[in-house]
Amino acid sequence: MQNKLLSFTLATSLALASSLSAAADRITGHHFATRSEAMAPNAMAATSQPLATQVALDIMQKGGNAIDAAIAANAVLGLVEPTGNGIGGDLFAIVWDAETEQLYGLNASGRSPQSLTLEYFKQNGFSSIPPRGVLPLSVPGTVDGWFELHDKFGQLPMAQVLAPAIEYARQGFPVTEVIAYYFERNAEVLKDQPGFADVFMKDGQPPQKGERFTNPDLANTLEKIATEGRDVFYKGDIAKTIGDFVAEHGGFLSYDDLAEHTSTWVEPVSTNYRGYDLWELPPNTQGIAAQQILNILENFDLASMGFDSAEYIHHFVEAKKLAFEDRAKYYADPAFSEAPVEGLIDKGYAKERAQLINPNRAANAVEPGNPPTEGDTIYLTTADQAGNMVSLIQSNYRGMGSGVTPTGLGFVLQNRGELFALEEGHANVFEPGKRPFHTIIPAFVTKDGKPVMSYGVMGGATQPQMHAQILINMIDFGMNLQEAGDAPRILHSGSSQPTGEQMTDGGVVSLENGFSANTRRELIKMGHTLQEAVGPYGGYQAIWKNHEENVYYGASESRKDGHAAGF
Repeated sequence: MQNKLLSFTLATSLALASSLSAAADRITGHHFATRSEAMAPNAMAATSQPLATQVALDIMQKGGNAIDAAIAANAVLGLVEPTGNGIGGDLFAIVWDAETEQLYGLNASGRSPQSLTLEYFKQNGFSSIPPRGVLPLSVPGTVDGWFELHDKFGQLPMAQVLAPAIEYARQGFPVTEVIAYYFERNAEVLKDQPGFADVFMKDGQPPQKGERFTNPDLANTLEKIATEGRDVFYKGDIAKTIGDFVAEHGGFLSYDDLAEHTSTWVEPVSTNYRGYDLWELPPNTQGIAAQQILNILENFDLASMGFDSAEYIHHFVEAKKLAFEDRAKYYADPAFSEAPVEGLIDKGYAKERAQLINPNRAANAVEPGNPPTEGDTIYLTTADQAGNMVSLIQSNYRGMGSGVTPTGLGFVLQNRGELFALEEGHANVFEPGKRPFHTIIPAFVTKDGKPVMSYGVMGGATQPQMHAQILINMIDFGMNLQEAGDAPRILHSGSSQPTGEQMTDGGVVSLENGFSANTRRELIKMGHTLQEAVGPYGGYQAIWKNHEENVYYGASESRKDGHAAGF
């Protein structure tokens, strides 16, 4: 049976990869580039939806800074791309502040309900937390995250920052192609969840491509937030509505849970990869997994291997397996279980882990290491004339989250609680008032103490893999900012998970069209199982600062609906 599966997947792979097809004929750059980098002297924004990019630029042209622009764009994206984000979800950000010349990290993720216990899941026969409905709910952290960012760095009044999202929610906006696709997919799964159809299926079906969609309930919610502040969401009418609605449908997330919520300013952590410092946020996010992958791969000459080579892809996948085994064991809310972050990103530890890679054979299973103890989502980025740069990621988790949509508010509640383990003693085991393991991660790159790149790649466990690939594409393979995102991607799935699952079969490797047939054959010979996948390769946005010319470069994901633009 296994041989038949391999033969089938190989045949499929070879048929799809019979040639290195290009998006279009271009006279410059790599064949897979979809467009040139955007360039501008004053400011830049890159988001996954054109209206959000335009709003970010408008805010900066009206005197706002990159932080104001990021909040405004995020608010618009919660309206126009609710398939990936919204104010019912969580937020993380890394900000380069030009005045202090420092990076600041914000963890605006919410916690589990205080009244829900591990015993509840055990007594009711759950082996894992369900992905939909009221049980995976955790406190939405986004709105508090906006106000934390705004209070520390913002320039324009919050009412002015949120005004574009409110206007589009009332007047409507045309639904773009990829977002319409995900509306259709999510609606099929979520149509019976409380309140969902009332907001997102007003005529019995989700909005279609080009349809002008309005969300007056969300407009009213955002207007309250703009005029009354963050407390109306966490201690006022909105919090009461959420608590009452969840209780009505048998859930545990309460008014008190929202009232007690706080965000946390955290120190970003860095590792140097061939002269560039990659900055990520520490757990409960998975950002340091990207750093672990790069630290392991720094022990190999990837440039000499070549981009389209089985040797490179094999080493990348094996490094990812090693990093994700540590991710499964150690990454959790540091208030409950302190991960050995410095040890996990230690260069000596990475060298030890690199020696475990068999250059000729894929591993079916790997063990977590013993590091030294010392020593569906949107991503957007903005940059302004003063030199401030924001790397912001925000998500409901699975597409449109839990599907639970409180009456009259216009947004769904996230299902991040699904990412807890139910195994006693696990670092990420469910506990009341605990932040779950988080997949969403913003990234930032500096060189010689100067900010050079704000970037991210949305998409669950895809993210650290793609954070690493973007830098490898640029540093090892010489691609520019746009090419690094347009290049075909490598995705390994099936690793051990922070929710308790264990890898025993080596997982599967999915390669986008653009890798050669010979490379795919060689990977199968090395023991990798190849599997075609459409769509899970993430969504990339980036801004690069050229300090010599004082110019911003912008790049946007060709796999999504958005673009990068500046002025």
